[in-house]
Amino acid sequence: MATPEAAERASELRSLLNRASYEYYVLDAPTLEDAVYDQLYRELQEIEAQHPDLVVSDSPTQRVGDRPSAQFSSVRHNIPLYSLENAFNTDELEAWQARWQRVMSVEQFDYVGELKIDGSALALTYEHGVLVRGVTRGDGVKGEDITPNVRTIRAIPLRLAGAVPPVVEVRGEAFLPLDVFEQINAEREANGEALFANPRNAAAGTLRQLDSRIVAQRRLDFFAYTLHLGGSALRDGTGDRPVSAPKTQWDCLDLLQQMGFKVNPYRCLCASLPELKDFADHWQQARMALPYLTDGLVVKLNSLALQEELGFTQKFPRWAIALKYPAEEAPTVVQQISVNVGRTGAVTPVAELRPVQLAGTTVARATLHNADFVAERDVRTGDTVIVRKAGEIIPEVVRVLPELRPPHTTLFAMPTHCPECGQPLVKPDDEAVTRCINASCPAIVRGALVHWASRAALDINGLGEKWVTQFVERGLVQSVADLYDLTVEQLQSLERMGQKSAENLVGAIAHSTQQPWSRVLYGLGIRHVGNVNAQVLAEQFTHVDALAAATVEEIAAVYGIGREIAQSVSGWFRVPANAALIERLRQAGVQLSGEPPAHPMQSTDLSGKTVVITGTLPSLTRDEAKALIQQAGGKVTTSISKKTDYLLVGDDAGSKLDKAIALGITQLSEAQLLDFVSNAEE
Repeated sequence: MATPEAAERASELRSLLNRASYEYYVLDAPTLEDAVYDQLYRELQEIEAQHPDLVVSDSPTQRVGDRPSAQFSSVRHNIPLYSLENAFNTDELEAWQARWQRVMSVEQFDYVGELKIDGSALALTYEHGVLVRGVTRGDGVKGEDITPNVRTIRAIPLRLAGAVPPVVEVRGEAFLPLDVFEQINAEREANGEALFANPRNAAAGTLRQLDSRIVAQRRLDFFAYTLHLGGSALRDGTGDRPVSAPKTQWDCLDLLQQMGFKVNPYRCLCASLPELKDFADHWQQARMALPYLTDGLVVKLNSLALQEELGFTQKFPRWAIALKYPAEEAPTVVQQISVNVGRTGAVTPVAELRPVQLAGTTVARATLHNADFVAERDVRTGDTVIVRKAGEIIPEVVRVLPELRPPHTTLFAMPTHCPECGQPLVKPDDEAVTRCINASCPAIVRGALVHWASRAALDINGLGEKWVTQFVERGLVQSVADLYDLTVEQLQSLERMGQKSAENLVGAIAHSTQQPWSRVLYGLGIRHVGNVNAQVLAEQFTHVDALAAATVEEIAAVYGIGREIAQSVSGWFRVPANAALIERLRQAGVQLSGEPPAHPMQSTDLSGKTVVITGTLPSLTRDEAKALIQQAGGKVTTSISKKTDYLLVGDDAGSKLDKAIALGITQLSEAQLLDFVSNAEE
């Protein structure tokens, strides 16, 4: 029988873990770090192993997962999605191998090691090669049907390629690339919105958006890692001749690629655990250079026949395990709390830290987001804090250790005046962010220049923050338009700027005038206008003058924009200084208009017209686009011919686009289609 102390601790652990699971899976608002959750979970496992009488049905160790959110319809998985048992070192990996070998003694076997992508699991169902359902993991038995959102992920094919049986279920991980995550958080910070803690939380939150247009803008990616064929034989393209089904996990990955899925290229086929350990050791450091997050390795027996014979425990597959890398956190001391002024005027508190090694880099600063964040955590100069990298890229203060706080510390207070320009700061009642609203503030000017030169905007090679700072300090540049007046002689006067470097930079600035209108619009840094919205607006308003003259209602009528963005855009163009900036950019030769359609449309009526759709559209699913065309009187077919009137073109268009060009068929963008339909309704 268990001691009262053990029973009390088990009850406490169950309460903590159940609450943490609810916050993570249902609320999408985790409060417990993964490393802490794993530690508490293992402690509960050990107590229950020592005292079996403490095992109860509602223990986190006795079920696969938690209930899905009620926001979407709940559906039962065709095949349960089991979670994986965790191993944290080689000894635990060897213990796992010994356990499955006790169930089945096998002399010849091998393993597949795959990077464990830190995202959100999805189950995709295809019928006759066509995607019909996308479901979140949920509790492993039931998940949330988010098919409209899944269709927006461009790495997920809407139709499978090659030989497929009547029903296929594909499992994989949806995730946010790190550069996309950084961009989303930068835009959220500029808009005064709460930042996502890491790419995994951002991916989960994105998948659960009720508006699929928002999901499309977030640019989720996807790696497939397994498939189930439902017992049906594969058939060749004619549907007549049987094709060999995969016999191993390695074959499954190859087949997934043939079907049109992205499969993570970093995987290994290993004959032993030492080979797996070498692979894991390599990626523990090499993963830092990947454009996405991985928190460990998934190890699977390669033989599908062995997998089937071994089967599952109540909670885990016996034939697979996750070898997880240790979470990197470190204690350090807050030496000072400073503030940083960004390009939108947002004033952000920053913890200046005693330098500490974290995730392979030296960390000396960590964002504190806003005054509310500092107050909630009561961060003070002199505090010892636990720091980690959110998503392994952004240093953040996880918690304060108040027991180590020195005496006579004081509460942090936001400054009342901008530390860069001295002007009064403003904090709107409906925002968490404090702002400097002086457009001439050096910090705002520097931020605007860096944004203008960034890769997604004008992509000015060689113009980084170091040179921008010198430009502003020397008074050479006070707006982005001033860049186009710079001369080689002026640049040579700067510290460490030689003639060749000056010539290259002047050339790169001149070359930026060839960037398209949509990039220029994004580069202007208008609040709420990210690169996706800039592209949508540039397609609808093909000249800057048209956008500047548009009313809030006209801008808000653009599909995917909305009133808040429209007010921001309209308000920006009505500021005299911004109108003067546009004129100077016009004189510099910057592109302020888009190219007209290659084949001007002769009619605004789709009635009786034949349309073919190819590629992935920015916000519409193929079914939605088809419905719009049919509502306007058009007909949608699947193949290009001389009788085709229009080709609706999205990203990653294939051979249909080549054929349409050869036949001289008019191409439509999504924006043109929506304009077409709008005109037809009028």
